[in-house]
Amino acid sequence: MKIIPLSAFRDNYIWCIQQPPSSYVAVVDPGDAKPVLNWLEQHDLELIAILITHRHQDHIGGIEKLLKHYPQATVIAPHGDSILGNYRFVKEGDTVEIPLLDLKLQILEMPAHTKGHIAYYGENSLFCGDVLFGCCCGKIFEGTTKQMFQTLNKIKNLPKETLIYCAHEYTLENIEFAKWVEPNNSVLLEREIICKNNELKKIPTVPFTLELELATDPFLRTSEITVKKAVEQFAQKSLDSAEQVFDQLYHWKQTEFN
Repeated sequence: MKIIPLSAFRDNYIWCIQQPPSSYVAVVDPGDAKPVLNWLEQHDLELIAILITHRHQDHIGGIEKLLKHYPQATVIAPHGDSILGNYRFVKEGDTVEIPLLDLKLQILEMPAHTKGHIAYYGENSLFCGDVLFGCCCGKIFEGTTKQMFQTLNKIKNLPKETLIYCAHEYTLENIEFAKWVEPNNSVLLEREIICKNNELKKIPTVPFTLELELATDPFLRTSEITVKKAVEQFAQKSLDSAEQVFDQLYHWKQTEFN
């Protein structure tokens, strides 16, 4: 499977999925149709599927224009996220099969950023929209910290070699906060150097492995003593569970870093 990032807006990624030598393509979260249409035309490819993780405009804004050019394309969307259209709506446990790409993806429900947010998992890849970014989780708009904690635990249980394809280029700014939490995390500091080099070369920091994320993202490390101590210092109280640490960590990020 070949996965190509297309840049959109200020920091969005639209993921294009191919199985060479096939000329068919699926795209994930096309908030803007223009970069997709340009890329398809340049490479003489045909769009056959659009995969949506959640209903925010920067993820769905390009759908209708793409369908005008490729009316045969199937749109897959989350069942619980108030998206309107003649689409196929999916939920936890469903499987999306795209035979022309020899592709099979499992649906994982991941609420908190929006109430019906989903992710697509398969081929050693997770297309997770806005629930997880490099070194941080997504913002909670329609859920609770408990829901986001459970969502991230679902990701943590995937194989460590899973490649994470999130929808925004936020890694370097997230590393700045992660260093507040774990300033002596050597893997984190090494990741920062690599990401800065990527930025200079205009190379995306995404995808990244779950294994790397587990070693550097404080929001996936709330059971680690270094993270717990840092968050307790911020909260000025003892915290009894990883979920409580997560709650206070999220509060810390939102109140003092944004």
